[in-house]
Amino acid sequence: MNPLNPKKLLLTKWTAVKPVAKQKHFLVSRVIEPELPTDSIERVEIEAVFSKAVKVIAWRDLQDESAWRQGWV
Repeated sequence: MNPLNPKKLLLTKWTAVKPVAKQKHFLVSRVIEPELPTDSIERVEIEAVFSKAVKVIAWRDLQDESAWRQGWV
């Protein structure tokens, strides 16, 4: 997997290896900016494509290949 840059995650597509609440395909709908501009980005908001359910996760979780695949597989 290519290294991820949290600032470039917006609108990227992800597939859950194990479906989350019967949802498999997700889109990063928002990169949550830290309160202080000097702090690093820690969280992103992912939206299920089918149900539009929204969940906040740590962006580094997307690097776990046992849980997430980049793109819609």
